[in-house]
Amino acid sequence: MDVVILQAFVSLMIVVSMLLLFAYTLRKRTADHSDRLALLPLQDEPIGASIVIPTAVSTPTTEHTS
Repeated sequence: MDVVILQAFVSLMIVVSMLLLFAYTLRKRTADHSDRLALLPLQDEPIGASIVIPTAVSTPTTEHTS
């Protein structure tokens, strides 16, 4: 029976600590940091570089003959 009480206490402490950390990240607004980093380019493009967009994509066709 002592193990169940200890397990409940440890579980409660884990939940409380996670809620405190969640409140801390909401208050400091650190969740937006990953979104901002995701929008940064991976490397600089040379000046005058253009993005080539293909106009048509050819797909192989299969012909069924009977």
